[in-house]
Amino acid sequence: MTEFGIYGDLHVSLEGHVATAEIRRPPNNFFDLALIDGLVSAFTDLDEDDNCRSIVLCAEGKNFCAGAQFHNDGTRGGEITAKNPDGSPRHLYDAAFDLFSCKTPVVAAIQGAAVGGGLGVACFADFRVAAPEARFTANFARLGFHHGFGLTVTLPSLVGQQKALELLYTGARINGEEAAAIGLADKLAPLSELRSEANALAIEIATSAPLAVESIRQTMRGHLPNAIKVATDHEKEEQDRLRTTEDWREGVNAMNERRVPNFSRK
Repeated sequence: MTEFGIYGDLHVSLEGHVATAEIRRPPNNFFDLALIDGLVSAFTDLDEDDNCRSIVLCAEGKNFCAGAQFHNDGTRGGEITAKNPDGSPRHLYDAAFDLFSCKTPVVAAIQGAAVGGGLGVACFADFRVAAPEARFTANFARLGFHHGFGLTVTLPSLVGQQKALELLYTGARINGEEAAAIGLADKLAPLSELRSEANALAIEIATSAPLAVESIRQTMRGHLPNAIKVATDHEKEEQDRLRTTEDWREGVNAMNERRVPNFSRK
């Protein structure tokens, strides 16, 4: 395995035709714009490398991605906006659009938590290999918040509309076995074998004719970038609106204080 490149907190290596992209923000691997932009840069470079035919997306530490970290005042622990080189604003969801526009198939290896936006990152991948100990949670409503990262599009496509509504309305937490049962995870593997199982699936994909895989992927997923753009534009508006409410502040405080929130509809 040879090092392909370092993109901030994302380390990428390449062995044969399979790249491994490891997020290194342990133990929780909280995400922000910089991390998603790192994924975009890495995956764009891998798209342009003829040796790369599939990617394993994994994370160092206890959790795959525990979402965005919130402070007690409800602000995020990492930046979600920045400036493009031309001075125009760049939002986290602009990066999400770019990420969904990348062309190489991705297999995510999910250990520990894939929570909130971290669930969105997991659902970006073509496939998810999960450990039984994995925890999948769309916990936005429990925070007084609206879901994001295109889950409006990706989650129903994986688990169906009704199960997606249940997960989004309740913020229920499900483990790897439950995720596999409803189609959120494609394969289940012991934690000790998680990466090898994800790598085996990536190798199997890489063994197929790359032009054919690229063509099939475009047919099956080519609509996603535009659908994600429409979804995230709406998700952002609702997130901005709800971030001004007392329920949002109560949800974040309750999470930080590990108690049941007392929402007031204000």
